[in-house]
Amino acid sequence: MQTNLADFIKDSAAGQEAQSILRKCVHCGFCLATCPTYQVLGDELDSPRGRIYLIKQMLEGAEVTAKTRLHLDRCLTCRSCETTCPSGVEYGALLDIGREVAAQRIQEPRPSTERVVRWLLKEGTVSSAFKPAVQLAHRMRDWLPDSIQAKVPNPAKRGAWPARTNSRRMVVLAGCAQSAVAPDINAAAARVLDRVGISLTEVGTGDCCGALPFHLEDAAAARRDARRIIDICLQHLTQGAEAMVMTASGCGVFVRDYAHLLAEDPEYGEKARQVVAKVLDLSEVLHLERVPLAAHGKADGSRGKLAFHSPCTLQHGQKIRGLIEELLTAAGYQLTPVADGHLCCGSAGPYALLQPELADELRQRKLATLNAGNPQVVATANIGCLMHLQGAAKLPVRHWIECMDAVLAANPS
Repeated sequence: MQTNLADFIKDSAAGQEAQSILRKCVHCGFCLATCPTYQVLGDELDSPRGRIYLIKQMLEGAEVTAKTRLHLDRCLTCRSCETTCPSGVEYGALLDIGREVAAQRIQEPRPSTERVVRWLLKEGTVSSAFKPAVQLAHRMRDWLPDSIQAKVPNPAKRGAWPARTNSRRMVVLAGCAQSAVAPDINAAAARVLDRVGISLTEVGTGDCCGALPFHLEDAAAARRDARRIIDICLQHLTQGAEAMVMTASGCGVFVRDYAHLLAEDPEYGEKARQVVAKVLDLSEVLHLERVPLAAHGKADGSRGKLAFHSPCTLQHGQKIRGLIEELLTAAGYQLTPVADGHLCCGSAGPYALLQPELADELRQRKLATLNAGNPQVVATANIGCLMHLQGAAKLPVRHWIECMDAVLAANPS
């Protein structure tokens, strides 16, 4: 795709990156078949190819309108199109640039109610009042409107955390939403890792990795959060921790992009690269330790039928595919087939609250495919997907590590 970028961006790092990405696009349209929003809306401007045209026009100096912003807002950033693209177009990076330019150059501000919702999402999730607010909302759930009830998470208690007696150590982010809504996910990870000789230390309690503000058009806050997480983790890594383990794939994909996010930061650019080099998804850690784990499970399906939803941030963002399925199968679960497993469930961080109609439609489609094999439980690898699916699912929705923990708990030796 030929480009002629405007003066305001052509000589910047973002402009050069955008131009390189745009020139890879050959208009083939393969991305349309795997784009969730295009599947629902049928509007090419709500497809990767259409949005690429809109971004190209902006970067070439065209006026940024509310319509342009709407089509960019509707993108889930699932990156399924990247998996499909034969030309290697890095659509997610281009979209980030496009959204930042749109926010800077658009003349029409967002409606006041939308600005309030975005501010509450960004500030409320990392507030010390978030956990009590979730607990209060859960107690009042029956008195809330149906549309709001479905979005109130079920807060869970945190189970026992094993004593840190192993010589091998790793760290895990507590997370902002996950620490308040599902604290036992990290505890389950700690218990499972303890069984293979690794002690897990939780760090950054309540701190956001930066993904939430970044997706709410506050790149400065995202970089601030990233620097804080880097400082916390580097302290542990330099003291002997082997890796930074990610139990939420949404956080994992963002943390793995720290080096890009802080590429122009003279103080943190190299620090970011050091941290990124030590980042591992939990499934990658356990895949390496699969031999000792296999002794506790039986790959005979005796644990029952399970449908696994692979988050977009895991399979498209981090390119991790099949590891969790292998671990669950080895542990004795019978995995049911899930059609269109590459498509998004509609969660996408704050998307489910900002684009509720699209998110709900995608959730219903995803639940239909997950339920098709008559599983007894649905498992996933991201807190956002878990909360979103749980809001409408009739089956229990759990983090996959909780399923693994249940297997090991039944085999205490």
